Amino acid sequence: MGKSTKKTAYLFKNMALFSISSFVSKLLVFLLVPFYTSVLTESEYGIADVMQSSLLLLVPLLSVNAGEAALRYGLEYTEDRDEILYHGLRRSLISLVPVALISLLISFIFPENRVFFLLFIVLYLANVFYEYMLLYCQGTEEVKKMIMGSVSCTMLVIASNLVFLLVFKLGIYGYLFAQIIAFAGSALIMFLLIEGPGRLRRRRDNRELRKEMDGYGGSLIMYSTASWINNAIDRYFILFMLGSSQNGLYGAAYKIPAILATIQRIFAMAWQMSAVKEYKGDDRDEFFSGMYRLYQAILVIGCSGIILFLKPIAAFMFRKGFFEAWVLVPPLLISIIFGAMEGFLGSIALAFKDGKSMGIATGTGALFNIVLNYFLIAKFGSFGAASATFCSYFIMFVLAFIFVRRHTKLQVSLPRDMAAYGLLVAESLLVIMDVKYFYLWNTGIVFFLILMYHKEIVRVVTEALEMVRKRLGHAG
Repeated sequence: MGKSTKKTAYLFKNMALFSISSFVSKLLVFLLVPFYTSVLTESEYGIADVMQSSLLLLVPLLSVNAGEAALRYGLEYTEDRDEILYHGLRRSLISLVPVALISLLISFIFPENRVFFLLFIVLYLANVFYEYMLLYCQGTEEVKKMIMGSVSCTMLVIASNLVFLLVFKLGIYGYLFAQIIAFAGSALIMFLLIEGPGRLRRRRDNRELRKEMDGYGGSLIMYSTASWINNAIDRYFILFMLGSSQNGLYGAAYKIPAILATIQRIFAMAWQMSAVKEYKGDDRDEFFSGMYRLYQAILVIGCSGIILFLKPIAAFMFRKGFFEAWVLVPPLLISIIFGAMEGFLGSIALAFKDGKSMGIATGTGALFNIVLNYFLIAKFGSFGAASATFCSYFIMFVLAFIFVRRHTKLQVSLPRDMAAYGLLVAESLLVIMDVKYFYLWNTGIVFFLILMYHKEIVRVVTEALEMVRKRLGHAG
């Protein structure tokens, strides 16, 4: 097996493992969306969505990106993985203090919502440990244990939701109880699977490593905070400008882009590991460029296919008043592509420990997101928020592409990629405007995009078949 094929095989092997976890988890959660939208009101769904969005900001910010540091240094400092586990758990526990103090303070100011702030403290504690254990297992290449934790989280959330929402009919409280049980239970499962208690006892004190991890995590704060703004600030603008019901619709609309985000996340998790391992290689430019083109092809074609069948998917997923959220989906879908490609480029930059450049890229995108949200929501409502997300993600992607070229020369076809984005926008407009024969027009766009990226498709099929042939040859 050639050097390039070995690198691709490592990436594909991890993708296959992550696929088991992601597809099982996301498919089951995807099937739960009709259940959620039938038992929760738009307002309840909006409150729960804001609480979960808040976790996306607070967990990396207050833990000083302990999970990202564990991922980066766990792959490189294999002899100090026990110390990395200890330091990350300690950071996670310390991060609970400001959350508890602020939540308790606000609960006295707004006593009518006190129960939500108290539940948020417990939800944060469960989530911060869950997210840390996921990234620690990934960084120490214990992917199978990470998958077991992820799948167990899904199973626990489904079982708990059925009990709390269907049997006891607890509404939003049952939904939040289910999240807490799932996060805490699966974090504990992963901790026991990696023999966490024994690792903590065996650790050797390494203050220099802890200091370096904190420095690395601190350098990512702007990056992670700006990423959160790009991911979640639109929910807060909608909540305060349009109300919790509209925020519930907007949160539901994100469930369809989550289909494409699942594919993106599978690749991203595997790619993080490959980027750290290969950033010093002599042929890194060729390897990074090939993976960029392949990733781009998968995302563009996947996005186009979802837009083609958007209305039937929305009819299946959304119940009652939630159906009208489908019109928000196309710009959010295309935003997933820009966010995914920025994440791909970010993994390369972070492999070179260049968090500053990615912080600038995401920070600029976040600034545009805030400004555009204010003006576009005032004029176009929720669709303005989706459009603001689309524009800010594109800006973020362009800047990330420029910055990453300092570290590696990516050989890509920008005119082709820009034409593909234009076709996705055209496909979206045909659906939103309900143009006559839009299914026919959009089917043509899907096939045209496949032709545009046929070389990448042929490549992945060829390399996959080659790996299978090699495996069968060894087995024989």
